[in-house]
Order: sequence, then structure tokens, then C-alpha cells
Amino acid sequence: MSEAGALEGHCLCGAVRITLDNPAPEIEICQCDMCRRWAGSFYSAQTGSDVQVSGEDTVTVYRSSEWAERAFCSGCGSNLWFRFLPTGSRSFSAGLFDAAARHGIEKEIFVDERADWCRIEGDHPRQTGAEVIAEAKAAGFSFD
Repeated sequence: MSEAGALEGHCLCGAVRITLDNPAPEIEICQCDMCRRWAGSFYSAQTGSDVQVSGEDTVTVYRSSEWAERAFCSGCGSNLWFRFLPTGSRSFSAGLFDAAARHGIEKEIFVDERADWCRIEGDHPRQTGAEVIAEAKAAGFSFD
């Protein structure tokens, strides 16, 4: 952390730099098939209240579904963020931020889709895909 309440991170080549103010003290793990294909294992999501991104000319965005897009650095291929389109909220790959290595796990989602070799130890909440979708629909989001 460079200053109180901020996380600074960057992609592998350093072309994209991200600062998150007031970062969440824990990360969320997504085990869904799409995240596993995108990240090579699970997606570890770091969030913050205010985001500054530099090097956006190197960012490539891919619309991965009707409700989401994912971004990566076109220089080195590092995964950068996931954006949930109904709200516009983004989560960032926790691996971009050195200080996030000390963060615990808030919860693990889509555990019913996880690979056998991708089981995470610890006592944290775990939700199936059906539970995640039901929670989102109860909050007013439509996936149709």
C-alpha cells in the first residue's frame, strides 16, 4: 500500500497500473467454469471504493456474457478486471496487488463448478451457482 487506505497494483509488464482506494480487506473467490477458463484456476476478486486506471490504451475488453465483461492487458495478457454490467461494478484480479496477498477470503462462489484440484481450505462462506443467482435475482438483477 502506498498510502493509507489505497492498494496499488499493475499487470505483468507494468503498462496498466491500478489504484484502489479503501480496498476490501478480503477477497472473493469465484470457481465458475468461465472464471476458471479465464484465470486458469479460480478468479480472486479484489474490490475498492474508488478506482484509478492508467494505461487504458493497453486494455482490451471482452464481453464474456450478456451480463459481464472481462479485461486484460494486450501487452502481457494479464487478467485485469471483471465488470458486472447491470451495476457497472468492477472487481480486479487480486494478483495485481502485492498487498492483497495478505487478505483473507470473504466467500467462495460457484463451488459446485470448482475443479477437484482447486479446493481451498478455510472456514469461509461457500455458495453454489444456484445460490448466487437466486441472491442476485432477489436483489433485482435479471440474467435473461
